[in-house]
Amino acid sequence: MSEWEPVIGLEVHAHLKTRTKMFCRCELEYGAAENTHTCPVCLAHPGALPVANERAIEFTIKLGLALGCEIAAHSVFARKNYFYPDLPKGYQISQYEAPLCGPGALVVPTAGGEERVGIVRAHLEEDAAKTVHAGGATGRSVGADYSLVDFNRGGTPLLEIVGEPDLRSSEAALRYLRLLRQTIVELGISDAEMEKGTLRADVNVSVRERGEEGYRPRWEIKNMNSFTFIGRAIEAAVRQQIAAHEAGEQVEQSTFDYDADTDRLTVHRSKEEADDYRYFPEPDLVPVEPPAELVERLRAELPEPPGARIARYAAEIGFERADELVMTGNEANALLLVGAGLELDTAATVSMNQLAGRTLRRENAAPLAEVVRAGNLTREALNAAFAAAAERPIDAAEFLAQTAVSDESALGPVIDAVLAANPQQVETYRGGKEGVLGFLVGQVMRETQGKADPAVVNRLLREKLSA
Repeated sequence: MSEWEPVIGLEVHAHLKTRTKMFCRCELEYGAAENTHTCPVCLAHPGALPVANERAIEFTIKLGLALGCEIAAHSVFARKNYFYPDLPKGYQISQYEAPLCGPGALVVPTAGGEERVGIVRAHLEEDAAKTVHAGGATGRSVGADYSLVDFNRGGTPLLEIVGEPDLRSSEAALRYLRLLRQTIVELGISDAEMEKGTLRADVNVSVRERGEEGYRPRWEIKNMNSFTFIGRAIEAAVRQQIAAHEAGEQVEQSTFDYDADTDRLTVHRSKEEADDYRYFPEPDLVPVEPPAELVERLRAELPEPPGARIARYAAEIGFERADELVMTGNEANALLLVGAGLELDTAATVSMNQLAGRTLRRENAAPLAEVVRAGNLTREALNAAFAAAAERPIDAAEFLAQTAVSDESALGPVIDAVLAANPQQVETYRGGKEGVLGFLVGQVMRETQGKADPAVVNRLLREKLSA
């Protein structure tokens, strides 16, 4: 049997976080009542002319700079022609031959080093409206009794980032997508929330024999808005294509839907080529020619990329913990604690565990660091300090007085009583199953009302159980 290699490329779409739509001044409001944010421009009334959103153009350039893209000195909008109920003009204003952002790359850190994923282009367009299928099989076009269109979303500034087919596994694709999302969020240009539809991805998948040059026909899985389902859809596409090739079947380039219930892909339609869309220059919009000073100002505003920070932290705390620290949003708390004198290793542990889901108040970084450094407080005192540090100003003294019991002469009788009350667990431990130690530690902590020093209890238990 041949050894097959997946070939994966992603087209990522992000709603830009502007106040108004791309080509009109209707306000953007997620969750607003249907068709309450519309006007003659976004409803395509005759004679209504578009005017480009300057802020959306700046956001696109900023993302392009973050990805190392070439910023075009001369960029034009085009009409992408196709007919669909949620496209009132009969075309979508997009970019084709002259996008704002040309070739670039996203460097993705990994446990073994880094992977470079090429960026073909990043361009700006308007989103379509939203079709709502109702009655019958609600939420699905097949079996629905009727469909309605909400034009609030129509005209939303949409940034499309087209990646090279440089990804070779579902895991690599998800690493790339998560890092790209984090980059977008940190730039402040989009919320990029998949559950709200402000970040979507079209996934292109093909397979080829390892070592083979060129590409075989690909399948495009449209409008994916779940990391989990994207990973599963890629695996399903790879599995089905390999089976087809090995059976001697013809694999055709098509657009597919992914059914999470059956874990299979089904053909949606044959893939359109660029010619099918009949791109024409948009005559109602002037070319975009960003001034050099604007580009340099936006470049100066760029923060350190999340991928670079992951690589930097990894040298100190390891890749897995560094990746988790940055990608889960716990980094800000950790940096406050590092600034207050804690080592990054300790600060990362506190931020990803005790402070997870909380925002540390800046003025509490120093007193909380003092509490953490004390190392001999009761569990209740530590938990109270972590909770309070996110809610109100704290003084370390109110917690430092609650020291844990570490006196061996005081803990010895309690430990003896716990061991005598749990002979079965004692025998289990002595039989080689050390996992039961945690149960015994818990019993001692319960008997001391959480005031015992867990480290001392752990050591004393081991000593007595080994005697």
